[in-house]
Amino acid sequence: MKRIDPIVSEKTFTLTNNATGETYDLPVLEGTIGPQVLDIRALYRDLGIFTYDPGFTSTASCDSGITYIDGEKGILKHRGYPIEELASHSDYLDVCYLLLYEDLPSPEEKEQFNWSITHHTMLDDQLMTFFRGFRRDAHPMAIMVGIVGALSAFYHDSTDIYDPMQRMLASHRLIAKMPTIGACAYKYSIGQPFIYPRNDLSYAENLLYMMFATPSEEYQVNPIFAKAMDRILILHADHEQNASTSTVRLAGSSQANPFACISSGIASLWGPAHGGANEAVLNMLGEIGTSENILEFIERAKDPSDPFRLMGFGHRVYKSFDPRATVMKETAKEVLNELGMVDDPLLEIAQELERIALKDEYFVSKNLYPNVDFYSGLILKAIGFPTNMFTVLFAISRTVGWISHWKEMIGDPDNRIGRPRQLYTGEAHREFAHVTHRKHTKKPIWSWLWGGKKNES
Repeated sequence: MKRIDPIVSEKTFTLTNNATGETYDLPVLEGTIGPQVLDIRALYRDLGIFTYDPGFTSTASCDSGITYIDGEKGILKHRGYPIEELASHSDYLDVCYLLLYEDLPSPEEKEQFNWSITHHTMLDDQLMTFFRGFRRDAHPMAIMVGIVGALSAFYHDSTDIYDPMQRMLASHRLIAKMPTIGACAYKYSIGQPFIYPRNDLSYAENLLYMMFATPSEEYQVNPIFAKAMDRILILHADHEQNASTSTVRLAGSSQANPFACISSGIASLWGPAHGGANEAVLNMLGEIGTSENILEFIERAKDPSDPFRLMGFGHRVYKSFDPRATVMKETAKEVLNELGMVDDPLLEIAQELERIALKDEYFVSKNLYPNVDFYSGLILKAIGFPTNMFTVLFAISRTVGWISHWKEMIGDPDNRIGRPRQLYTGEAHREFAHVTHRKHTKKPIWSWLWGGKKNES
């Protein structure tokens, strides 16, 4: 598909200098759908002023044709396809192809793509020694950041970002190898031998097989679990310009190799404010303890002076409902029914909490609906994943989104190295004094680093 450039609207936005009465017209850009955007690229050049937008929540850093979100209406689309339809009728590699190549694949294209991903799942054997260099108690995300960054040292034939074939090869390798890397990180953390991928299994099946199989006995992948895993992968594949995706784009804008860029995205995702929400939901349900305590905790959540918050409700982007949450809820029922866990205490608390919260005027008025993380943690726990693997699975899923945005950015003629501005609030000017003439103003640095013990190692 041909790249669609933003449309320059006939409308303009006029700035007026109240002191001088001078005016300045800003162009207005329009995408195919979504809000209009002020084009401020010439603002500093022409007027010598910046805009101030902490967190960039009102600033578009790029134009993109990959994912569209309408948070007010609860809409999420990839390349124009609603997420609910993709989760119901596609598999994860179908969605990977769509994000990378802009269209759903034909049967022949799907076969070729599946073959390429399947035959790139192995890791260079030398990489296995890297895992053993970490402590056994290292967090799997720490291992993943290091291993993915190291891929550029092993695959020199896919680091030239201006060669289309090398970009494609790097994309396929990253999508294919991430489950292997994640599974090896998990196996290493629990002291079990690495399990190599099998070419006769699907993407989701291979992920579960490498995570839970052992050499000592045959392992059969549960089809209900594989279906649930595939849906989780689809629902987390991309989510527009979030923190980790923006990190990948910023790293990529410096012309860094794709493996380094994806490693930076993993590091950003590791932050608990980004990738750890489903783990926080489980911790919250455990803190609530029983259904009888729900009303007490709901009242605590309403109290601004109480640090307790209902995790898994509301979303930074979605101001109504999260369209992914409905699919997750049904998937949770399927998995727990398969395991005979319909009376699972955490599920009982989650369902009752959802029922009560959705009838409470406080939560309804603030549009605090359950989001995708509310049920995904329950599913992963039921399948057998420890909580420290939740973010690893998120990273495996999101890799295709990161790669798709990186690939789109490289092909964008307006791409520039990222260089946000700042509003400086420090000292305007200070006279330098020699060390012998400086006054003592603060405690020695070791007084807060080491509690005053200068010689502590």
